[in-house]
Amino acid sequence: MNCSVSRLLQIPDYKTTLVAFNGNNHDKHSSTKLNYFSRIQYCSRRESHDLTPKQDEVFYNPIQQFNRDLSIMAIKAYDEIRHEKIQAIKKKSKNKRTKLNGLKILESLAASGLRSCRYGLEIPEAGKIVANDMLAEAVKSINKNVEYNKLTDKVVANQGDAIKFMGSTDEKFHIVDLDPYGTAAPFIDSAIQCLEDDGMLLVTCTDAGVLAGSGYPEKCFALYGGNNFGNAYVNGESNHEVGIRLILNLIASTAAKYKKTIEPMLSLSIDYYFRVFVKVKTSPINVKNHASETMLTYGCNGCGHKIVQPLGMKNNTKFQYPKLQGPISSNCQYCGTSYNVAGPINLCNHERIKGMLTLASNELDDAPFFFNLNQLCSIFKSPPISIEQYTKAVGNLGYKVSLTHAKKNCVKTNLPWNLNLLINRAWQIDQNEKYVKEMESKNTNMNEEEKSVSIDFETGNEEFEKIAKLRKVKMVRYQENPRKNWGPMARPK
Repeated sequence: MNCSVSRLLQIPDYKTTLVAFNGNNHDKHSSTKLNYFSRIQYCSRRESHDLTPKQDEVFYNPIQQFNRDLSIMAIKAYDEIRHEKIQAIKKKSKNKRTKLNGLKILESLAASGLRSCRYGLEIPEAGKIVANDMLAEAVKSINKNVEYNKLTDKVVANQGDAIKFMGSTDEKFHIVDLDPYGTAAPFIDSAIQCLEDDGMLLVTCTDAGVLAGSGYPEKCFALYGGNNFGNAYVNGESNHEVGIRLILNLIASTAAKYKKTIEPMLSLSIDYYFRVFVKVKTSPINVKNHASETMLTYGCNGCGHKIVQPLGMKNNTKFQYPKLQGPISSNCQYCGTSYNVAGPINLCNHERIKGMLTLASNELDDAPFFFNLNQLCSIFKSPPISIEQYTKAVGNLGYKVSLTHAKKNCVKTNLPWNLNLLINRAWQIDQNEKYVKEMESKNTNMNEEEKSVSIDFETGNEEFEKIAKLRKVKMVRYQENPRKNWGPMARPK
């Protein structure tokens, strides 16, 4: 498990005070000692009622409470890691006076300043927080909320264009938070410029229709330098994973120009948006790995088979030109359908707050894409297979399988695709042998040796026990629709 994810699951209790400004409604100060996850519910209630600005003057989206809660936890986890590094340096160094300065945080597109106020109130380690927005009304809202929460010594409002401010300021920040309306692509370059070395970049992109949809291939390429798998039914679920990796590749490619590398701490597809937490560090040597960590992927439009094509190769310390990963032709070797090409995307395999992080931390590192079991069965018109029976079959073949944080009834596995189809065929025979003709009519090329492989849907194994144990844990893994007509909302007028 990535250390950042495990830390997010172990944030201790602490005291929190939330005071907010809402037009003519002034509430008294309130202070409560709460369990961290209880505190999230408390803060969510408070922010939705107290920090709501006047309609259409300043952008405010109450549905993003999960995003803000998660960001607070991530920053606290990052500061713990930073603190441990400083302590390690102290032990090795003769200078024992190495000082850990307070976190400097920049919210580049602050709108109402809600997020910055929560950072100031709930992150004791925060030394200075700059809440920037280009709208005068937004800056007024920020100042009112800062004053009312008694954060004038910690939170500073700034009016300016985010790109110009980040690109021109001499100040370096440990945390730069980008949460724009739509894509974050135009802000990435300047955000990296003002980020402290080994600082953390928090990026939200709410244009899921571009990143994971099928209607804007030209816009997706223009903004992110690549494309997803398109509108093929079988690849629809994978497009959310591609969306995450397109964002990571954009950040990695931008950082590489300045001899910097990225370390994805946590990358999530949530509701209608994507949220990534990425550390950026100067490392000219590791920048050389950028090509081998970038890939194209061929996705079959018929059965969903994927072929990964790295754009660089590394053999120990020697770098080589990429070679074609075969076998590749214009049509799929298993079903004869055409391929779509996704990418270039990032191949880095570092990976509802407690529930979603638990799933994300248990995802397989060596399987870049997930797929929907029901979709795979529907292609060949076979009865749906349960996750329990599928995991037993995969585990009994000696391979691994995991759930994914992004979608229900979806899995990741390192099982070769021909064996995946073999499981599907065996399931068809087990349920109703006449369905096998449907599979064979789609030209699924399996030789007699493959067909003779025994598939066991009944015997339990380690993979099955692992998934079963995870599914029994009572927690919210996928957010329910919080209210009517929810989503990214419209821009303020």
